[in-house]
Amino acid sequence: MRRWRSLVAAGAAAATIAGLTFGGAAAQTPSPSGSAAGKLTFTIGDDNDLDSMNPFVAVEAPAFQIFFLTYDFLVNLSQEDLSPSPGLAESWDQSDDGLTWTFQIRDDATWHDGEPVTAHDVEYTYNRIIEEEQGSFIDYISLIDTIEVPDEQTVVITTKEPTLQLLTALVFILPEHIWKDISTEEAGTFENNPPVGSGPFKVVEWEKGQFYRMESVPEYWGGAPRIDEFVYRIFNNEDALVQSLRAGEVDFADSLNANPFNSLKETTGITTHEANIPSFDEIGFNVGANDTIPDADGHPALLDVRVRQAMAHAIDKQVILDRVLQGYGTIGTTIVPPFSAAYHYEPTEEELFEFDLEEANRILDEAGYEDTDGDDVREMPDGGQPLMFRYFVRSENNSTVQTSQFVQDWFNQIGIATEVEALDDTTLTDAIFEGKYDMFHWGWFPDPDPDFILSIFTCGQRPPDGIWSDSFYCDEEYDRMYQEQKTVADVAERAQVIFEMQRQVYEDAPYIVLYYDANLQAYRSDRWTGFLTQPEPDGDLLSGYGNYTFVNLRPVTKAAAADEEEGGSAFTWVWVGLVAGPLLLVAVALLIRRRKGEEDRA
Repeated sequence: MRRWRSLVAAGAAAATIAGLTFGGAAAQTPSPSGSAAGKLTFTIGDDNDLDSMNPFVAVEAPAFQIFFLTYDFLVNLSQEDLSPSPGLAESWDQSDDGLTWTFQIRDDATWHDGEPVTAHDVEYTYNRIIEEEQGSFIDYISLIDTIEVPDEQTVVITTKEPTLQLLTALVFILPEHIWKDISTEEAGTFENNPPVGSGPFKVVEWEKGQFYRMESVPEYWGGAPRIDEFVYRIFNNEDALVQSLRAGEVDFADSLNANPFNSLKETTGITTHEANIPSFDEIGFNVGANDTIPDADGHPALLDVRVRQAMAHAIDKQVILDRVLQGYGTIGTTIVPPFSAAYHYEPTEEELFEFDLEEANRILDEAGYEDTDGDDVREMPDGGQPLMFRYFVRSENNSTVQTSQFVQDWFNQIGIATEVEALDDTTLTDAIFEGKYDMFHWGWFPDPDPDFILSIFTCGQRPPDGIWSDSFYCDEEYDRMYQEQKTVADVAERAQVIFEMQRQVYEDAPYIVLYYDANLQAYRSDRWTGFLTQPEPDGDLLSGYGNYTFVNLRPVTKAAAADEEEGGSAFTWVWVGLVAGPLLLVAVALLIRRRKGEEDRA
């Protein structure tokens, strides 16, 4: 599923957090935490809160973490290599012409309220998304023509074109008996608290800005989890999060910055993990909000691809990688990360926008952007508006603030001035959706399959009718290629189409992809074992595409601890919650970024 990036800025009030552990685990006691007598409680610490428990509305990463544990997919992505594996569908067949898929639904799955899961729930979920053109999920199943349910355990889906996308459609299957009474208009404001799903955990408590808590479901069809509950605690200070991890008040710290991560490397009882994830950070530009938002006010110079290309030449990505990320990542280029190896396109030497301030100045000179009044800031070719851009960074992520200091200086050297302002994620989301911005720094955590990240550049995803486009990029040929790649079953042939799409976005530069970063994580290996990376061997310990670690997680025994020392499994989730001091608003994790209001499709 599309997952918004939980870019760490850091945890909760340091002065008060020590006495406020939700689980009551004694500080510095290397044993599993417990929020009540006899309960095994796993605690995760992070800086993001969820924005909604409604899958049609939520955009923040923690919400999708809940959904992965609350709901099931028709087809799962395997823990080992992300290949299709049984979910609610135990098996499936494709017709010889590639148009008809028959899914056999397991008969042992139940909703949290005891009702059985049937093929009608799958039919209902997919049809609702299609009929309401649900922007959050429609691209996964847009090629579906008809859905039939011959019996309670069989779903027959016919597509308009041959496609394999049904096997990677990360759509949460919803209970028809609950959602059928929620109208399209009501769905935009439906709290869905607590959500009723068929997954291994259910939400039992949520204090916004502080924590949420989930209990295990012993009747889960995939097997009862070995822990009783987990807690997600929210911190607003990364130092406090690290201190809580050291003290044993939380079990897992996610999305750490380089310095705290390095400080934990030699800590007894704590294991660090540099996760390979499908993630990137970008500087995005407003390249056309005026086309769809009446009151948008993006700078007109950014409509000129030559200006954007000059700016791409003016950023030294190696410096950012070395100075901001301290080497934890690789230089970024195109919008499909190397994680999706079969589909990642790397620009040729001739296509590459290498760091070259002289070339950047040459491009702007030839395009007619000159400094006519001697203030070291270029003006528009007609001699009017200066190239002064609003540059929004995330107050909830210090790396975006650090990066802006370098970028601002480089842009000054090519006659472009920037006004840097740090915004919280909600404010930044609103500014983007209203088209009232020039450039921003954010990031994405795309799906393993590139379809979603490609979709955000289609014309239909531009607000207000669309959801995901934050650059307002629109190109008819790109849209045509996007639809084409959906129908190509051969990986090599599909890759050629996707390569061209990446090349076009790179050249048009609505984004400057800065880097592909690792996710830096740390966990109490003296207390917990059973972590499963997805995919193996070095995938993420928290932001996977399933519930594998949570159903496998268990307390350490001497034997398990020895196995861990020898290089055992390593997939961990950690939930961090209670904050005694000021609440920390959510940030995105798989990134974007926008809370849908009542006017949005549900």
